[in-house]
Amino acid sequence: MSFQNKVVLITGGSSGIGAATAELFAKEGADIAIVGRNEEKLKNTAEKCVKLGAKVLIIKADVAVDSDLKTIVPKTIEKFEKIDVLVNNAGILTAATIEDENLMETFDQTINTNLRSTVYLTNLVVPYLIKTKGNVINISSVLGSSILGNPRRLAYCVSKAGMDHFTRAAALQLTSSGVRVNTVSPGVTRTDVLLNAGVQLTWEETARMYKIDRVSEPEEIGDLILFLASDKARSITGANYCIDNGARLKN
Repeated sequence: MSFQNKVVLITGGSSGIGAATAELFAKEGADIAIVGRNEEKLKNTAEKCVKLGAKVLIIKADVAVDSDLKTIVPKTIEKFEKIDVLVNNAGILTAATIEDENLMETFDQTINTNLRSTVYLTNLVVPYLIKTKGNVINISSVLGSSILGNPRRLAYCVSKAGMDHFTRAAALQLTSSGVRVNTVSPGVTRTDVLLNAGVQLTWEETARMYKIDRVSEPEEIGDLILFLASDKARSITGANYCIDNGARLKN
């Protein structure tokens, strides 16, 4: 898969799936715009991509803040003059049940970061994707499905279920313009998301909880993202690809 002369915009590009995906695109010849809140981590990702021959733009921004989010597309276009692929990867893992006093604060924060930002940024990028006949990859979660719902992760599950429906609606709207929109739904993946969420479980304990034998690596999710963004997937749009080591089959 070659992405030579392609421009890829990735949110949540400072670590985990976003950073791994940026490196994989760089290996295939793409130029990269990476968005995140942690500038030092963004620089670390950028350095790795530059060593692979990519031109890289660092955009320090919080996608949940409109004034930040609205700078992302202009900065990318100013640097690269086009956008071929948008990877909506930024997200947070939160905890609150329907009975918790802090539910609505947590819910609003989660929806704004995980879902609203995806819808808004895609809306802003679409005119450029139509020009390039590009595509969108939304990073959801197996927790967005009814099979693996989690009461403690209510807001997170709702945000990811919403993303799945957004993918289908956007794909249906944009197919006549030659723009594809797909979802990747990872299961347990070795990133810093649990640490950021204050979860004390080890990856091995998490794997046992979901009755799986192994934890996915970020690069494995990145491989699937690259496939869906490539011409090899030119007939695929509105799809949701789960990559969870069989967790849905065992629960």
